[in-house]
Amino acid sequence: MTSPADDRPVVVGGAAGKTGRAVCSGLLARGVAVRGVVRPGREAAAAAGTEAVAVDLATGAGLAAALDGARAAYHLAPNVHPDEVGMARRAARAAAAVGLPHLVFHSVLRPHDARMPHHLRKGEAEAVLRAGIPGSLVVLRPASYQENLLPQVVAGEVVVPYAPEQPFSAVALADVAEAAATALLEPERAAGEHDLTGPEALSTHAMAAQAARVLGRPVRVRRVRADAWAAGPGAALPEDARALLLAMFAAYDEDGLVGDPADLTRLLGRPPTSWRDTVTRASAASRAEPVGDTS
Repeated sequence: MTSPADDRPVVVGGAAGKTGRAVCSGLLARGVAVRGVVRPGREAAAAAGTEAVAVDLATGAGLAAALDGARAAYHLAPNVHPDEVGMARRAARAAAAVGLPHLVFHSVLRPHDARMPHHLRKGEAEAVLRAGIPGSLVVLRPASYQENLLPQVVAGEVVVPYAPEQPFSAVALADVAEAAATALLEPERAAGEHDLTGPEALSTHAMAAQAARVLGRPVRVRRVRADAWAAGPGAALPEDARALLLAMFAAYDEDGLVGDPADLTRLLGRPPTSWRDTVTRASAASRAEPVGDTS
């Protein structure tokens, strides 16, 4: 275990996003000082309790200063970002410049799957970090988040642009954050690469059926064509990101996205959170929300 006397901060990238905020919150709950890396002008969006530091993602300006004096850092890039590998190179250079002892990289499940080019970028970023950082490296490879489907489940219809009969071992975001905190604070225990997946492989149909039983009301599943998605929800994305996601949907059509929960079970010291439990907790939380004053 990390000595409680070690009061050096842990640096968390993407601290204004859902993953970064969850990792920050998990570290803060353990009494760890956290520096949250955000884009310039986004300091107020960092998780409460963190020391927000601005870093220019395009150039890396400010990154070495953010890492200086830290005991560990969590590196993640924005989703399907075209400069994923460049960000890894800049992170490695900054880590080397300040002698960062330990880095944890947020990669992706199946980073060498050639059908999904943005997964390959993660795999290349892993290689860059292995070759370039001065200290120890832990790689976390999460599956898609269970929480991604919750808004549609609550609305009663899950709409997906891929085969809903294919299996997915989606993971709870809170489990990813807990595993990240362990990897950051206990580098020897967490050494190596770890797939982070939920405890079961479920099709979208099965996820909807489980959610319907928990919620006590129907949850439908509807598949849309990939080109309809591209002309609809995907139209607002940059062309590169849209093409990458279309390639991902085509891969999902073939065999979904499934991994082994053994790594996450070891990091957590317990079974990962099930989809049913995630829906149950979300349902309980929504019922517990206070009703606004109508006087």
